[in-house]
Amino acid sequence: MSVPHDMQALLLNDDGYTTKPSGSVLEAMEPYVSPGRIEVPQPTGSQVLIKVSLASINPSDVMFVKGMYGQPRKQGRPAGFEGVGVVAAAGDDRVAKGLIGQRVAFATGTSNWGSWAQYCIADASVCIPLMDGVKDVDAAAMIVNPLTALAMFDIVKAEGEKAFIMTAAASQLCKLIMNVARDEGFRPIAVVRRDDQIPILEKAGAAVVVNAAKESFARDIAEVCKAEKPRILLDAVTGPQASTIFNAMPRRARWIVYGRLDQSPTVIPEPGQLIFMHKTIEGFWLSEWMRSADASKKLGAIVEAQKRFVDGRWSTDVTAIVPLAEAMSSVPRELSRPNGKVFIAPQ
Repeated sequence: MSVPHDMQALLLNDDGYTTKPSGSVLEAMEPYVSPGRIEVPQPTGSQVLIKVSLASINPSDVMFVKGMYGQPRKQGRPAGFEGVGVVAAAGDDRVAKGLIGQRVAFATGTSNWGSWAQYCIADASVCIPLMDGVKDVDAAAMIVNPLTALAMFDIVKAEGEKAFIMTAAASQLCKLIMNVARDEGFRPIAVVRRDDQIPILEKAGAAVVVNAAKESFARDIAEVCKAEKPRILLDAVTGPQASTIFNAMPRRARWIVYGRLDQSPTVIPEPGQLIFMHKTIEGFWLSEWMRSADASKKLGAIVEAQKRFVDGRWSTDVTAIVPLAEAMSSVPRELSRPNGKVFIAPQ
């Protein structure tokens, strides 16, 4: 495959982290990224160069471009953590060279050459050669959500209780978890903020759906916790909502934080519960799981995720596929629409 000298990309406007947090909504692209033309990067060592077909937009991408993620920005480099494409070139590493010509799902990790571009750089270790039948929209969102879903559900299974709670439950990630949970006889408790999401999540596999926007939320979630006795809270929101849930959960509850959609302070109403009820608070980051999980467990999750997309047990709800040339104007509007994923098509 011939590789051009330069390419179009959405480039980060700033370095490092922000000093002024601005919430989790991408209100506009202009303060954070700009369209530009730069040289195509050259892979070295175990890196591969990927011709990007589709790039996904996850909440972590929004937090990253705004300087609010746990990884510093690099001014003038493309944004975007995840996508699907064809490996066009590789460094000297034997494994990397073996991927040339293959269609892969990938995560850019810390390469600072993201997927919101016509070409990007990823390490061979975070490239997944794809089975026949995996659609581009599923492959472009193959790593961040599906592998997180399987890894976190593994935590739920190990806990031994059938019921567990998820916040931001209308997200693509939570829908994937609910699908697996339903197949294995578990009871997901979905927390949302709109009544119109309730039937969608019940169809996706939620055993109970609770609306956190209602004045009765504290009472409602307390009643659900008393009846279902969930020990795990998978939380992408934090803030007062999560505090209320954790306070209502039974002994030995584990609050697992993997996102911070609510930037307001997170207060522990009854710190004594950590002592006398043996409750715990911890974090989950897929990058750390990828580094530390057993190799057989990672391979099993990768194979299982692809099989679920191929046989139709999983599917990606698509809100929009936005051409790169239209991304600056269209992406914020499309992200504001609920219940589906937005992708950028660079080619």
